[in-house]
Amino acid sequence: MMVDDTYWMGIALREAKKAAARGEVPIGAVVVLDGQVLARGHNLRETQDDPTAHAELVAIRKAAKKIGGWRLNGATLYVTLEPCIMCMGAILLARVARVVYGCSDPKGGAAGSLYDLSADRRLNHRVELAAGVRETECSTVLSGFFSTLRSRKKSHTINGEVSEWSMVPDSKSGVRKRT
Repeated sequence: MMVDDTYWMGIALREAKKAAARGEVPIGAVVVLDGQVLARGHNLRETQDDPTAHAELVAIRKAAKKIGGWRLNGATLYVTLEPCIMCMGAILLARVARVVYGCSDPKGGAAGSLYDLSADRRLNHRVELAAGVRETECSTVLSGFFSTLRSRKKSHTINGEVSEWSMVPDSKSGVRKRT
């Protein structure tokens, strides 16, 4: 069976949906090497109270542990949203060969939208990029999540102010109070 980028992105999308089910921003990632999944990950920032628990880092950490080394030479990382600066830094440090992402992130993307660390000649590693794979699906998952979040917040607004019992997703209880 011949698999391609759309197939692997489907696995990343499933990871994104797992994140959404936990109240996390729905971003998913999968590391593939030699046609095999090394690791999967999804956002866990809220669940782990960890600002570095992005989908890419979760997957990279698992992949490195699985192979018993930090160099992911020849690996491809599939992620539903363009990596941020932190994640692109980790991708470069892990020596990932290729990054395939679904939708661009014009506010924080570091793979071409806001910055492009992938081909910076001042760095000792460069990454091949493929953008826009299953872009509509990736974008729809994210926009649907934020639309739901905004409608929940709006439904708990009184006289233009967010009430003390306004709810936003939380991984442990499903909702978190915001004052």
